[in-house]
Amino acid sequence: MSHGYGERVARTWFDRRTHDGRQWSLDQLLEAKRSAAQRLTVVIPARNEAATVGDVVGRIHAAFVEGSALVDELVVIDGESTDDTAAIAAAAGATVHRLTEIRPDLGTRVGKGEAMWKSQFVTSGDIVAFVDADLTQWDTHFVTGLVGPLLTDPAVALVKGFYERPYRSGATYEPQGGGRVTELVARPMLAIARPELTQVVQPLAGEWAVRREVYETLRVPIGYGVDLAALIDVADRLGIDAIAQVDLGVRAHSHQSLHDLGPMSVQLMAAVLNRARQTLDDHVPLRQFRALRDGYAPVVHDVDVTERPPAVEVAR
Repeated sequence: MSHGYGERVARTWFDRRTHDGRQWSLDQLLEAKRSAAQRLTVVIPARNEAATVGDVVGRIHAAFVEGSALVDELVVIDGESTDDTAAIAAAAGATVHRLTEIRPDLGTRVGKGEAMWKSQFVTSGDIVAFVDADLTQWDTHFVTGLVGPLLTDPAVALVKGFYERPYRSGATYEPQGGGRVTELVARPMLAIARPELTQVVQPLAGEWAVRREVYETLRVPIGYGVDLAALIDVADRLGIDAIAQVDLGVRAHSHQSLHDLGPMSVQLMAAVLNRARQTLDDHVPLRQFRALRDGYAPVVHDVDVTERPPAVEVAR
């Protein structure tokens, strides 16, 4: 796909498929769920998240399992934690499965994607929503926002959340400083390889939802490439109109060290390169977003990626 065509597709997609995460009431979603006869599963992959997993599980359980029955299954996949993650999650209301005990005949790899892949063997919901376990600033409308498009529009197969991501490190606080790998790796890779997906505000969002019948047909990277790979694969198979995104407001979580972001970046680039089949243009539009009071404003940079030939080929 040429970048010019990809840009045009991206612009029109944004207008059609971007939603406010609070636009659906709980009553609307319960009625839509009953009408469509759909079961909902929330999966929380977790490894050594004892400090936060109890809050995430407990609030979802209180609002949507005990309080309304919107969520039929609330599951934590424990990636061999060495702290009390599993016990805290169970006490807060989740069904907890240890990663190594799910289909041991398939072996076990280490990674977030492995937990999400294996969750398919211990859940049964028609719609599966993934929520990260390390959230420190969030609200339960994350769940209703993610499942809203899937319950109300049969053409939607995948929903990505997006949000402002503040960054805090010691005395440093940047209201929009989170998402370092998104800005330095994911957006540039999509700008080069998949320009039609550059209007996705948070391509690496850990909060997303998908129809089981779609997710079970996708290849799943075992590591951090899982969120990006699903976005690309659904666009490839069903077209980008099968994808929607919802504004969830503000999301904060624990941050990894700069060195830890290196392996993550490799996994992300591998996910894109494993799916990339195109010749690059000389100029790549890199889209970033600036949060405003009433929405998000794109900031587009025209990045020159021209390659010079070897010097010996142009030597006099």
